[in-house]
Amino acid sequence: MERIYNKLVRDNIPNIIEAKGEIAVTKILDDGTYKSELEKKLYEEYKEVLEASGDARIEELADMLEVIRALAKLENKTIQDIIDCADVKSKKRGAFENKIFLEKVIEK
Repeated sequence: MERIYNKLVRDNIPNIIEAKGEIAVTKILDDGTYKSELEKKLYEEYKEVLEASGDARIEELADMLEVIRALAKLENKTIQDIIDCADVKSKKRGAFENKIFLEKVIEK
């Protein structure tokens, strides 16, 4: 029996599959396709974050972070570069700690 996935997976997944006595059919992506598949993976992880709670949500956030790390690497950046950028934006525009929901803006 075959199970079709057609999706980007973590580097050790083929070894895990083969350790179970199954055959993993894989290919290496070119950079453009890799970027596109990472973007799809980010959306997949985003949906999983929304559906999870508690420790499962932390696991899904970790998966999302790993995808973000890979996307940053494609831009020759690191996760620390992203954190630094977020810190600058937080200082300039604030964070989301005060739970402010903007309903509308009225022009004068």
